Amino acid sequence: MSANKKIIVTGCNGQLGRAINKIYQGSTAYECVNTDVAELDITKIEEVDRFVAEVKPYAIINCAAHTNVNACETDVDNAYKINAVGPRNLSIAAARYHAKPMHISTDYVFDGHASTPYTEFDTPSPNSVYGKTKLAGECFVKEFAGEYFIVRTAWLYGDGKNFVKTMLGLAANRDQVTVVGDQFGSPTSADELARMIAHLLPTDNFGVFHGTCEGITNWADFTRAFYRLAGISTEVKTVTTEEYDRNTTGIVAPRPAYSVLDNYMLRLTTDYRFADWEKAIAEYIKSLSF
Repeated sequence: MSANKKIIVTGCNGQLGRAINKIYQGSTAYECVNTDVAELDITKIEEVDRFVAEVKPYAIINCAAHTNVNACETDVDNAYKINAVGPRNLSIAAARYHAKPMHISTDYVFDGHASTPYTEFDTPSPNSVYGKTKLAGECFVKEFAGEYFIVRTAWLYGDGKNFVKTMLGLAANRDQVTVVGDQFGSPTSADELARMIAHLLPTDNFGVFHGTCEGITNWADFTRAFYRLAGISTEVKTVTTEEYDRNTTGIVAPRPAYSVLDNYMLRLTTDYRFADWEKAIAEYIKSLSF
């Protein structure tokens, strides 16, 4: 009997890393080789090369990223090292040792000035350091990997720190919370994204894909939806981004006002479909035992 195909998962302790592990748990075909910065520093090319040479993976799923959007504005060197140089190093090693690279990117590669969902054929134009570094990472993957998957996602929530858990925590001791209502996107379950990744990975259907739950909402209405599902009566007060930022301390990175991603390439090339965001958040709230 042949050995399981090994998949290196970077950023394994993040929401998506955990969801990917859940997908492959008990698999007789695949085995996750989990790494976080303690096991593998993706910013160091020699370390990446040694690790990949030793593991001889079938694939590398890169979930590692500097995702603190505000902090990236001042921590610029680290943001480029983790979000751009890291993917470059992984892509070079993937090509050298014949592993499939699966790189996770973001809606922040777009400026958010659109009024219709972005497809994979729209030209990126990031307006934050985070977005610029993530786009640089995509460019390095394209330059060095040869064959690759790049999956852009948005508004992710799962097992770990996220917007949903933060807002549920605030509701525990507040009668009212303040949430922006002029940023639009598609809240996406990490479990849904992991399923899409597992669907693509065995194929040769390479390229750039958008991967988000279906449907459009804003942060305030999203909060109302999961409060309702959790039986929470805390009032959600809608404010503009400008009003919210005025009350925020420190440097605030520009957020895309409209970052809805259209899963166009999935529709063109596969039968795979994401769940609607409302169905996915209902499943998530149920899993939290509300």
